[in-house]
Amino acid sequence: MALCNPSTSFSLFGTPTTQQPTATRFSRLAFCCSQKPSPSAAEDDEIGQKKRLSEQSSWEAKDSEGRDYLYRLGKEADNMNIAVGARSGVIDDLFAGNFLGRDSDIVFDYRQKVTRSFEYLQGDYYIAPVFMDKVVCHIVKNYLAQQLNTKVPLILGIWGGKGQGKSFQTELIFQAMGVEPVIMSAGELESERAGEPGKLIRERYRTASQVVQNQGKMSCLMINDIDAGLGRFGNTQMTVNNQIVVGTLMNLSDNPTRVSVGQDWRESDVANRIPIIFTGNDFSTIYAPLIRDGRMEKFYWQPKHEDIVNIVHRMYEKDGISRDEVVNIVDTFPNQALDFYGALRSRTYDRSISKWVDEIGGVQSLGDKLFKRRKSDKLPVFTPPKQTLEALLESGYSLLKEQQLIMETKLSREYMKNID
Repeated sequence: MALCNPSTSFSLFGTPTTQQPTATRFSRLAFCCSQKPSPSAAEDDEIGQKKRLSEQSSWEAKDSEGRDYLYRLGKEADNMNIAVGARSGVIDDLFAGNFLGRDSDIVFDYRQKVTRSFEYLQGDYYIAPVFMDKVVCHIVKNYLAQQLNTKVPLILGIWGGKGQGKSFQTELIFQAMGVEPVIMSAGELESERAGEPGKLIRERYRTASQVVQNQGKMSCLMINDIDAGLGRFGNTQMTVNNQIVVGTLMNLSDNPTRVSVGQDWRESDVANRIPIIFTGNDFSTIYAPLIRDGRMEKFYWQPKHEDIVNIVHRMYEKDGISRDEVVNIVDTFPNQALDFYGALRSRTYDRSISKWVDEIGGVQSLGDKLFKRRKSDKLPVFTPPKQTLEALLESGYSLLKEQQLIMETKLSREYMKNID
């Protein structure tokens, strides 16, 4: 039997063919590629015309300066998707489609995460009439500002002593009015990046405007404890971000419908007027031009004896504490903030919680019982303690003693003998 020549192969029909050397085949391939004619300028124009989506495509339409829509959109908006979304007439219908609707904002739910709802506020709470009148009047005046022949301050500053329920009363009013606010804290007014807090305030303001425009709900921007972020205490430093935040808030007060987040101004970019509410303890530490009359309407909240009794009674009503007993508690501990009377009720739970820990096996097995138990294993039912006047008074005296110890025993003077 004859051996096959390694340079010989068989074709599809069985006839032997001689295989060309590899170097020869590659050289011929390179020669053929080098002989391919290059396209002319006319052919290049024809290829470019074929790549166009359509003659009426808004993506490729040129403006008076010869720049297309994508260039203009990228220059005007910080992010094409968030600022525009899939809007009919703005984005080509080929990309918007009909399955999302003719005017759908694909990322509005993402921006809505900064708004606040109040499903956790369950129960019947007392709202002071004076407090409610002030907040409701401020919100309504700002939404009717164009119809009123007067200057309407954009900002309402609610200030007063610590723990008097300024933020909580405001949230109760939001829930009663159906307002979906954007709530910020003083901790967001500082950043390691210069200008970031000011931009964040403008973005949150525009988000509240989108709530009004797209959902048909009332909204507002609320900043809690603003004096903690912008106030000057002693020799604290004034940072660039503090200055930008103050300037941003002053500009919002003077131009509440023209709010930029960094893009070019557009005539059609008009935001809804959104009322702003501040809470704080001492507004005298804030930059004076920001809190002047005309920009900020100031409301000092100091609950009266009747307001405190009504609020505390609603707090203890479900525990079976009568109004006369609430009056006794308030008179026993005068000159206390509202949070003090809430702490009384929390302190009465301490003994019951300690008893419940003993029932599940003690502190040594507490972690295993709470987090490593099987689904079939059930924890002992916690029984809330029965609230009585005597137990509440006992808790009150305990809290009062701790307050006095803090004021009388100043350990900083012991650690630093030369402080005086």
